[in-house]
Amino acid sequence: MKVSVVVCTYTMDRYDVFTEAVESALAQTYDPIEVVLVIDGNPEVYERAVEDFGDYENVVIYDNDENRGISYSRTRGAELASGEIVAFIDDDGVAEEDWIAKLVEVYEDTDAIAVGGDVRPNWKGEQPAFFPEEFYWLVGCVEPEFAEDGEEVRNTYGSNISYRREKFLEVGGYDPNTGRKGDKHLQAHEAPVGIRLIEEFGQGMVYAEDAVVHHTLFEYRGEFRWLLFRSFWQGYSKRVMDLLYPQAPDAKGDYLKWLVADRVLRRLKGLLLSPSTAVVLQLGAIAAFTAAVGLGYIYATLTPNLVEQANA
Repeated sequence: MKVSVVVCTYTMDRYDVFTEAVESALAQTYDPIEVVLVIDGNPEVYERAVEDFGDYENVVIYDNDENRGISYSRTRGAELASGEIVAFIDDDGVAEEDWIAKLVEVYEDTDAIAVGGDVRPNWKGEQPAFFPEEFYWLVGCVEPEFAEDGEEVRNTYGSNISYRREKFLEVGGYDPNTGRKGDKHLQAHEAPVGIRLIEEFGQGMVYAEDAVVHHTLFEYRGEFRWLLFRSFWQGYSKRVMDLLYPQAPDAKGDYLKWLVADRVLRRLKGLLLSPSTAVVLQLGAIAAFTAAVGLGYIYATLTPNLVEQANA
């Protein structure tokens, strides 16, 4: 089966990492494959991409007429693609060379309509001592105990996610009102697709732990203030999803139970045996990030006409 890998970007500031993402897609061991590059309304980036990748027979390059956001761009990439499978990687992701081969194995061996893989952090500086791995999802990476290999989940993270293209487009692709766009910070644009696939076809996404993408994490992603900001908007986004999809399965309670009863308790027990400044900092970060998510959720709950504002 042919696979189309979609990579979207929007600014020259990210062009170097975007190039790494594209080159990792072109270096895949799997064949047949095409790479679809969607530039989000930036002629300078488009011209540079054409200069660097326009001579490849298996590369399609497209520039939106204006900045439309990541969700619109990804869906447009799927529309331009010709593969039976469409896979997405962020412009700051670097795929291992067998990434697509591992995803395809699942499609060939099962009736899966969507498959996602592991996203591992690649810190450009040192990982902050205070940053708890249970919150890797804040930076688009897979947290511990996310899922078992072969387990069906609602969705994986955006830098390592794929669908049968026909099914993806049949449920409308990504909602252009979600995902980063300009000053809008509404997150969770993968979740609505997963929910609609389950509602329409009764199937979720299969997690393939050996299909690996490394997510480049610049130093600002390790700043405590930025992570609090991110946490707040995650909470806000969760409230929007609850309103848009009130019947969808909700795992927030399970996550909180696991976080407090298992991960926090484990750290507290460890402190009794071996005092550690890093562990104390991580416990503080867990409390702060959880509170920020809750605050974002409450703020969204109190916001009049929330859904209308999100769709504006």
